[in-house]
Amino acid sequence: MAAPDPILRMIGISKEFPGVKALTGVDFRLLPGEVHALMGENGAGKSTLIKVLTGVYDVDAGRIELAGAPVSFAGPLEAQRAGISTVYQELNLCANLSVAENIFIGREPRRFGRIRWGETRRRAAELLARLDLDLDVSAPLSSYSPAVQQMVAIARAVDISASVLILDEPTSSLDAGEVAQLFRVMRRLKDEGIAILFVSHFLDQVYEIADRMTILRNGRLVGEHLTAELSQVELVGKMIGNELADLERLDEKPKDLARTGDVVIEARELGRAGAVQPFTLSIHQGEVVGLAGLLGSGRTEIARLLFGADHAGTGEVAIDGTPVSLRTPRAATARGVAFCPENRRTEGLIADLTVRENIVLALAAARGWARPIPRRRQDELVEKYIGALRINPPNPEQLVRNLSGGNQQKVLLARWLIVEPRLLILDEPTRGIDVGAKAEIQRLVVSLSDGGMAVLFISAELEEVLRLSHRVGVLRDRHLVAQLPNDDDLTVDVLMETIASGARP
Repeated sequence: MAAPDPILRMIGISKEFPGVKALTGVDFRLLPGEVHALMGENGAGKSTLIKVLTGVYDVDAGRIELAGAPVSFAGPLEAQRAGISTVYQELNLCANLSVAENIFIGREPRRFGRIRWGETRRRAAELLARLDLDLDVSAPLSSYSPAVQQMVAIARAVDISASVLILDEPTSSLDAGEVAQLFRVMRRLKDEGIAILFVSHFLDQVYEIADRMTILRNGRLVGEHLTAELSQVELVGKMIGNELADLERLDEKPKDLARTGDVVIEARELGRAGAVQPFTLSIHQGEVVGLAGLLGSGRTEIARLLFGADHAGTGEVAIDGTPVSLRTPRAATARGVAFCPENRRTEGLIADLTVRENIVLALAAARGWARPIPRRRQDELVEKYIGALRINPPNPEQLVRNLSGGNQQKVLLARWLIVEPRLLILDEPTRGIDVGAKAEIQRLVVSLSDGGMAVLFISAELEEVLRLSHRVGVLRDRHLVAQLPNDDDLTVDVLMETIASGARP
């Protein structure tokens, strides 16, 4: 049976920014009724290709065809009107508005110029029911979890889109059950003939849902493949551009599980009502302690308490055995505690500052306005960490907003490594970044631990937690239910059973 004609074609697409060739002669095609994965490392050109398609960027060379006709969009709104709708990884929702208002904002049912709120809410509820969601659509969006907000954004896109739906990292904030729910919706939309462009760094998810994939590397097309005909090993090799034999293995546990130093920090019956139940946890010098649990289990809440971003209602924190007050991030930083939050864009980086300014920010704050860092010293430090972390492009005066997600994460890490913390808290440091950047960050965690730094490592990927941690704390329903040594008997299955039952099987 002959394949249908593409609903979307991009031919010879090139896009250049000052000093950077983001895309060079890229071809891409999307068929109706398929899920097509766009794969590549951070900086490979995936986001740029999507933004060229939706009119965020003008194209320097090449052409775009929709349903066989040439198109050129002046912006995302024009693309939406033509039937191309995008849900980005960083949601562009209005948390102060209701669920229904977010779904139909700018498209509310009207009569005689007045919004028909009853119909708006009814249609919103019907649309969410299509996604198997039963929500109070009149409630503020802020009253729901980030995962539910993601599904609301997808519901809005589904309602707008007529032919093409672009999902940019839609599962990054979803747990396993929510991912399964989203995939059911995607399959239903696919059966209705909608073409879905799917961007994800979760390889297992790509192989579960995608029919075909297009691979980019360094702004160039590597190839288009049927998912069933390309192994994950081959895919990683094409994305990174190296033979896997040349890559360090990433599936080995820490070599010396017994190695441990003095206790750096200890939480004693620390807790916060509505966030996490009182827990006791110690982290030693040179030790990586992983936190595993489902979305909303209390992982991030523990991190925020240890960094002073939230105030504890019970218990205390001791550093080097002495109780200390960590009621603010400034107090925690002064005690040698650093925190890379999950949402790097809104809680970590300042988008309108340069790479250099973002990297020196924590050190400058620690020194105070009275002791500014000399510019020559800034340049020396920034050059050192740009090289050490392989931040790309290696331009310290580049606005951090223009970097890929993986390179933004490296900038945030560089900021804290400059102050030489004793405890580094990493909350989902590899979320939404590519395989290559993920490998670099994982190797960095091992290196920091080998150098004596204590690390608290949080990840939704249980394999990653096992790969890096000397000890794993398991959370369930906001309780720290187990602390398990990462020995040969600890597997993903054991972790999953512990999360499900509240005790190690």
